[in-house]
Amino acid sequence: MITFFSSLIVLLLGYFFYSRFVERIIGVDPNRQTPAYTMTDGIDYVPMPWWRIFLIQFLNIAGLGPIFGAVAGAMWGPVAFLWIVFGCVFAGATHDFFSGMLSIKHKGLSITEIIGIYLGTGVKQVMRGFIVILMVLVGAVFIMGPAKILAGMTPDFFTMTFWIWVVFIYYVLATMLPIDKLIGRIYPIFGFALLFMAVGITISMFVKGYQIPELNISSIHNYHVNSDKFPIFPMLFITIACGAISGFHATQSPLMARCLTNEKYGRRVFYGAMISEGIVALIWAAIGMSFYGGPRELNDVMTANQGNAAFIVNEISNSLLGKFGGFLALLGVVAAPITSGDTAFRSARLIVADFLNYKQGPIKNRLFVSVPLFITGYLLTLIDFSIIWRYFAWSNQTLAVIVLWTITVYLVQEKKFYWVTLIPAVFMTAVTSTYLLFAPEGFSLSKEISYSMGALISVLSILAFFIYKRRYFAR
Repeated sequence: MITFFSSLIVLLLGYFFYSRFVERIIGVDPNRQTPAYTMTDGIDYVPMPWWRIFLIQFLNIAGLGPIFGAVAGAMWGPVAFLWIVFGCVFAGATHDFFSGMLSIKHKGLSITEIIGIYLGTGVKQVMRGFIVILMVLVGAVFIMGPAKILAGMTPDFFTMTFWIWVVFIYYVLATMLPIDKLIGRIYPIFGFALLFMAVGITISMFVKGYQIPELNISSIHNYHVNSDKFPIFPMLFITIACGAISGFHATQSPLMARCLTNEKYGRRVFYGAMISEGIVALIWAAIGMSFYGGPRELNDVMTANQGNAAFIVNEISNSLLGKFGGFLALLGVVAAPITSGDTAFRSARLIVADFLNYKQGPIKNRLFVSVPLFITGYLLTLIDFSIIWRYFAWSNQTLAVIVLWTITVYLVQEKKFYWVTLIPAVFMTAVTSTYLLFAPEGFSLSKEISYSMGALISVLSILAFFIYKRRYFAR
């Protein structure tokens, strides 16, 4: 219990203190008009109250990651708590905050355009294609995940195929309609379900006396059933993404940057939503490690169910909260990925529209951009879920690396304290490069070679950064 409560306190302290430090670095002008007012279009640029934007942002970013990812991450044992807490405070929330605030400062531009401003046109062109592909992958992942859960909650004639089409139709509507017409109205309902799930699981966990493993010297080792193929570094840092740091969030923050009515709300919305997601991940990692008796027992259950985290989530929710409570909890689990998938397709539409300089007011323009994206997303649902998830996980963290380097360059150019993002950028560079070299879907190199080359790539990235910095100020 000490580790869990200590982790929770650190997350809250991160919001109340470190976020203010980060806010001072970027500088906030509460008197400057935001894009919600200067570029109002009734479709994507729509002024909304900050609490509603916070809820939308939280649900946008809280997909399967802080639930399924945290349960899967719990297989490594209590060391997962360290990554959730410190990754969230110093990397993920900082990444999300700067992504949103930079968008506000650049007229609500998508993250691809911001990357281009600071890393160059060549990088922007590559990232445009990369991020659109990632968004469609997210949409496909977050169609199949909820559909699988809904199929398990309903009578047999409501098959997974049926629910795929239901979720898909909702995505079409959410992508096409003005942001305040569907997303802005339905999210509070989903938000209640997700909040009920997190609070209910936490209370039940303590009332029923589950013993959460403590983090100490003896417990900092790899509990994973297949520890040779799944070392803590880099596998844990890829598996737990949305609860610690996720590049996908950088695509969502600009959506809300277009609706925020005052820069002073940026810390609450962008940094605060990520801390909230970290708390959700902390709860699911804790119950994942304790529900079956410990990390080793969790590994046994996950192995018996072919790594299907949905089975674990379903069993935990029904066991701790009863039939009705379990239904509401699972509704929250379903809502989280659905409310990320819809805005993933919306982000893809806006990125393509920015690239084509194609105004999105007329609905025929939105259809022209969206239809190819939806067709691609549907085709991806026909592929094995686990394959899509693995490629999504790596590309997601790779995007986080690019965004962190973008923010770091911005801070250098503005002569601001750049170490807040330089350190996470270097660390995540090591994570993603090592993963690509080591993982089966990558180059499948030995651990020794992968670690060595990952470290070398990180060192080279630092050298390249300081060479850039010196040349920039020598102009």
